[in-house]
Amino acid sequence: MKIAFLTPEFPHARTGSSGGIGTSIMNLSKGLIQQGHQVFVLVYGQGEDEIFQDNGILFYRIKNVKWKGLSRYLTQKKIERLVNTLVRDREIDIVEAPDWTGITSFIQPHCPIVIRLNGSDTYFCHLDNRPVKWHNRFHERRALQKADALLSVSQFTANLTKKLFQLNLNFTIIPNCIDLAMFQSTDQPMCVESNTILYFGTLIRKKGLLELPFIFNEVVKRNANAKLILVGKDNSDVISGNVSTWQMMQALFTKEAISNVTYLGSVPYQEIKAFINEAAVCVFPTFAEALPVSWIEAMAMQKPIVASNIGWAAEVIDDGINGFLVHPENHVEYADKIVKLLEDPQLQGQFGTEARKKVEENFSIQVVAKKSVEFYIKNIKKKR
Repeated sequence: MKIAFLTPEFPHARTGSSGGIGTSIMNLSKGLIQQGHQVFVLVYGQGEDEIFQDNGILFYRIKNVKWKGLSRYLTQKKIERLVNTLVRDREIDIVEAPDWTGITSFIQPHCPIVIRLNGSDTYFCHLDNRPVKWHNRFHERRALQKADALLSVSQFTANLTKKLFQLNLNFTIIPNCIDLAMFQSTDQPMCVESNTILYFGTLIRKKGLLELPFIFNEVVKRNANAKLILVGKDNSDVISGNVSTWQMMQALFTKEAISNVTYLGSVPYQEIKAFINEAAVCVFPTFAEALPVSWIEAMAMQKPIVASNIGWAAEVIDDGINGFLVHPENHVEYADKIVKLLEDPQLQGQFGTEARKKVEENFSIQVVAKKSVEFYIKNIKKKR
C-alpha cells in the first residue's frame, strides 16, 4: 500500500521543527515501512518546493501560495493538484491529514482522505478556556464533514470533538505509537539519579507548567534533596502575553525550590532518551492533550509517571498500576504522589515494569501500524 501523510510539520532537518503531530507521523511511518508499505510525507508551509527521499520516506516540501485574502485557498488547490497527480500516476492510494486547522476543507482528492484527530485548534481552545478563531473552527468542521473516514488517537478526543462541532460522525480509535527499539531501559540502576524529577515537553500553560512550580514547592517541603529537570522549548503565554513561560514559572517557585530546578531548554529528539533514563520519576501535569507521545516514551523506558487525570489520561495510564493520575491543580496531592515514588524504589520498579508492558501491548509501532493498514484497506475498498 502507498500512504501519503499531509502535515504542517515533520521532525527532519530539511522540514523544520516539529511538535506532536509530526512525531506521531514519523513513528507510524516507521511501522508502515517495516511492514512493507510505501510512505509519502507532504509538508506544507515550507520555504520552498522540494522533493527528497530519506529513511525510506519520499518527502514533498510544499511552499504556501501568497496572495492577499486567498493564500489558504490557493495553497489548498496547489496541494490538491499535487495529490491528484500522485493518484493519477498510481503513486499513492490514500491520504491521511490531521484535524489541526482543517487543511483539507477545500481539497478534493481522487482517493480516500482520512482525518486523524490529534486535537484541533477548536479542541485545544476549549480545554484551555480560550476563544477559537472562527475561520479555524469553520475549516476544521468542514474537513471532518468531507473526510471519507475518521480516526482519533483517543476516545476522549473523539467524543469531545463530536460535541464541540455538533457532528454525528463515527471515529475509529487508533492511538499514537512509538518505536520501542528507541525507548527501552538500559537495565542499569546506577544510571538513575535518585530524587530526580523530569518534565520533558514544551514549556506552555496548557501543559500545566504554571502549576508545576507549586507542585514542586510542596515536594521540596517533604524532600529537600528533590531535583526538578525541565527539558523542552520555552513558549510565549497566550493569556498574559508574556514572551516566556519559563520566566513566569521562575517567579512561582519558592527560594528553596528554585535552587533545585534546572532548565536545559530544547534538545534534539534523539537525546531525550538519556534524560528519561536518568530520572527517578517523570511528571506531566497537563490540561490539554489528545494522547501524549511523551507519556508513552517515558512508560516504555520503565519510568513511573505522575500525570494529569483529565480526559484522555485513563486511556494511557492505569492509576495505581503503572502510574499515578492527579488533577494538576491539586498541588499537595500531586506532590504526595511524587514523594511516595521518590521514597519507594520498589514501587518505582513495579510501576515501570507494568508501564513497559502496557506500551508493548497497545502503543508499539508494529501494533498501531497493523491496525492503521487494516483501516486504510477497508476505506480504500469503500471508495472504489
